[in-house]
Amino acid sequence: MDYRIRVAQREDMKQVLQLIQELASFEKEDDAVEVSVQNLEEDGFGKQKLFHCFVAEKNDKIVGMALVYPRYSTWKGPVIHLEDLIVTEEMRGSGLGTALLNEVVKYGDALGVKRISWEVIDWNEPAIGFYESKGANVMRDWDVVQLDETGMKEYLSALA
Repeated sequence: MDYRIRVAQREDMKQVLQLIQELASFEKEDDAVEVSVQNLEEDGFGKQKLFHCFVAEKNDKIVGMALVYPRYSTWKGPVIHLEDLIVTEEMRGSGLGTALLNEVVKYGDALGVKRISWEVIDWNEPAIGFYESKGANVMRDWDVVQLDETGMKEYLSALA
C-alpha cells in the first residue's frame, strides 16, 4: 500500500474539486459541476459543516476521496449518504476504493447510523460489481428523483 487515507482538510479542497470534475467527465457530464473550491471550503469547514470527507493521498497528491453527509430515514432513523467515492483512473484496482469505503463504513458505525446509502449510475458495471462484492444492495427497481434549482423555481412560480 503506497497511499494513506485521512480526513480531508480545508487545503485539500482544490484537489478534491479536481476529482469531482474527473468524475463528471467520466460520467459524460463535464459541464455539470457548479461547486467551487470556495464552496467546498465553506460547506465542509465553515460554521455549519455540511459534509465529512476522507481523502486518499499518494506522494502528496490526492488520488481518491469519499464524501458523506447526514440524512434521516423515517423508517430507520439516522443514516449517512455517500455522495461520491472517487478514485483516479490510474489508481483503480489498487485497493484504494476498498480502503475509502472501509473508512466510510467505520465512520458510519462510529456515528451509530442505521444505513449508508448512495447511488451508482446504471451503466457503471465495474462500480456496481465492486459495491455488490462488498455486500451492498444495488436497488435496481428504484429511480433517483431530483428537483434542480430551475425546477424548484418553476414549481414555486406555479404556486403563485
